[in-house]
Amino acid sequence: MESQPIKLKGITWNHSRGFTSMVATAQRFSELNPNVEITWEKRSLQAFADEPIDELAKRYDLLVIDHPWAGFAGKTKVILPLDEYLPKAFIADLAENTVGHSHVSYSSNGHQYALAIDAATPVASSRPDILEAKGLKLPTNYDELLALAKKGLVVMPGIPQDTLMNFYMMCCNLGEEVCVSKEHVVSQEIGIKALQMLRALAVEMDPAMYDWNPIKVYEAMTLTDNYAYCPWAYGYSNYSRNGYARKLLHFHDMIEINGVGAISTLGGTGLAVSAQSKEIETAMKYLEYVGSEAIQKTVFFDGGGQPGHRKAWTDEYTNSITADYFKNTLPGLDRAFLRPRYNGHMYFQDRAGAPIRNYLMNGGDELALLQQLNELYLKSLEI
Repeated sequence: MESQPIKLKGITWNHSRGFTSMVATAQRFSELNPNVEITWEKRSLQAFADEPIDELAKRYDLLVIDHPWAGFAGKTKVILPLDEYLPKAFIADLAENTVGHSHVSYSSNGHQYALAIDAATPVASSRPDILEAKGLKLPTNYDELLALAKKGLVVMPGIPQDTLMNFYMMCCNLGEEVCVSKEHVVSQEIGIKALQMLRALAVEMDPAMYDWNPIKVYEAMTLTDNYAYCPWAYGYSNYSRNGYARKLLHFHDMIEINGVGAISTLGGTGLAVSAQSKEIETAMKYLEYVGSEAIQKTVFFDGGGQPGHRKAWTDEYTNSITADYFKNTLPGLDRAFLRPRYNGHMYFQDRAGAPIRNYLMNGGDELALLQQLNELYLKSLEI
């Protein structure tokens, strides 16, 4: 009599980078372990950023999560501390081969709550064919970017979440990290200048961007010939792979702002295990498989994934398939800002982007806007 199969259910996000990469690893893992069935489901990118992981952990064994949930996880224990289950040598390898702050971004209270299977930060992208046809070069600093934007060729994501991440970036480049003080998000001087610099760019761009996340920006850049350059949007190596889109995008490190390369806000995704899973041992074996250097470079990447293992970023094979996406953007990932992960920060993150987006669209009083952000921030510290 055959034993009952072990069944695991996972939830990820709705893009080839997030979904087909996990389906590919699950399929191969099941072939290697015929008694295991792993089913992946997907949700929208916005739901991925917003939906509380405590609810997901009731329904799924495996969760692909956004790293600002780490503080929440550390406090509520809804997902398992992986350092208590996975081999120490394996965790040490991932820590040593992190891309920027990706590995530590999933740690809280001295524990590792997810594996950084996917690394990303806003990076620059271009349509080299359009730039070449118009005799234009890639911008290298803010003034050159603004000049290119005035030609109507520049676009960036403008939904609240991405607008907030770009505000964080501007503040970092002007010399101040956000949400460090207990009194304010950022000083008035830095906050006002960051807002004004972002608005000066935004007014030169297609207003359609205010409804676009990075995926929609990349689809617009490849489906139309309207946009030649995006200065910063969370990178997707898929669009630099032959055949994925109508036109190939090339990805680059970002411009200098205030004399240093743009310090964008780290993203990426992590693979976690629900504390309510009945099949923890099998789930941990699958995590070890997905996070390993060999699978990150091959099955995961070939399935559309954007690896989190550093050796996959420096690998000749992955770069040969993606017009050197990984080598070109790695400096930006190594500089990237690790956004706050205290328990209440998701409250702030969910609410702070909309008023900044409104300012970019319509202008307004920067001091009043900063005050509004400070009120949200102080409330978030109490959660």
